[in-house]
Amino acid sequence: MAAFDYKALNSAGKQVKGVIEADTPRHARSQLREQKLMPLELTQVTEKESRVAKTGWLNRRQRISVAELALITRQQATLIAAGLPVEEALKAVAQQCDKDRLGSMVMAVRSRVVEGYSLADSMAEFPHVFDDLYRAMVASGEKSGHLEVVLNRLADYTERRQQLKNKLTQAMIYPAVLTLVAIAVISILLTAVVPKVVVQFQHMGQELPATTRALIASSDFLKDYGLIVLGVIVLLFILFKRMLAKADFRMKYHSFLLRMPIVGKVSKGLNTARFARTLSILSASSVPLLEGMRIASEVMQNMRVREAVTEATARVREGTSLGAALTNTKLFPPMMLYMIASGEKSGELEQMLERAADNQDREFESNVNIALGVFEPALVVSMAVIVLFIVMAILQPILALNNMVSG
Repeated sequence: MAAFDYKALNSAGKQVKGVIEADTPRHARSQLREQKLMPLELTQVTEKESRVAKTGWLNRRQRISVAELALITRQQATLIAAGLPVEEALKAVAQQCDKDRLGSMVMAVRSRVVEGYSLADSMAEFPHVFDDLYRAMVASGEKSGHLEVVLNRLADYTERRQQLKNKLTQAMIYPAVLTLVAIAVISILLTAVVPKVVVQFQHMGQELPATTRALIASSDFLKDYGLIVLGVIVLLFILFKRMLAKADFRMKYHSFLLRMPIVGKVSKGLNTARFARTLSILSASSVPLLEGMRIASEVMQNMRVREAVTEATARVREGTSLGAALTNTKLFPPMMLYMIASGEKSGELEQMLERAADNQDREFESNVNIALGVFEPALVVSMAVIVLFIVMAILQPILALNNMVSG
């Protein structure tokens, strides 16, 4: 049995759409006709999602956010804990989905479950939504018989990730707006205000001060070549994004980020915290350590850190302790390494990993706040210095003219 998205006409001639379960497209059309619907379009959900995963194109209404994924996970956990079978829980969740695409996907997962596949295997049809971490935890919950507990834990993890992302986005809004306003104000001054003022000085026949000449040159350059410079910047950005698609360049770029003074520390903290929290959840869900390390490395964004964790996984496979293997990477903070080592000795590794992740999250937020605390006043001072330079460059010829008249 499979799930099909359909568009059809009802008896009143109005177009309707929805999801229907059937063995074949022919069977689906037959069911629609029995419901007095004239099928116009019929697409199997798995095929549609496969095309989406390959192209990566989605409009805003089609995208599935982390918050929505956390919501359907929490709903599944609640319904399963209430005693509903998995397929009934999935059907109820699909009916409550606001987005048609999300509901279709849940129904497609349900169809696979009805056929006899496990929930984790059914979700494997949509790897761009349910990643390795998600499916591994679901599989462990099915094997242990505590699926609702694992799903609740997974929802907590997904929501925590979303909260961290929201905090970072909110923290970046003000400096981003401030930067754009500063650039806009200075550009307007140089292209619209300055030329009307300094043109009066050019008829004086006197040699202008160096600051005024520099201001006129800057204004002329921005008027003549401003759009070209903007176009070059856009092209360089597009080229940079395309270069990032290449693994070799991305590895060099990520290694460079780790070596930067402030950005490197923030990047290390963010990636190591994600690794520790993911491994903690997987360990608590009875996922084997080596498999947990492999999955945890894949959720890390920095390729250099990911490569180091992969090497550490190989050392653990050879018999090295987790703490010693991570120490050799020279990327994890000493406090986290100490907590991991003590967790291994005490048999409470998942609890210590969670505490280490909490510490790293707090340190990450602190580093971001410090960086923004330095950046914002520095930007204000820089803008003030530029505006002061413009004002002085305009005032100096005026003062020189007044001195000539009074003399």
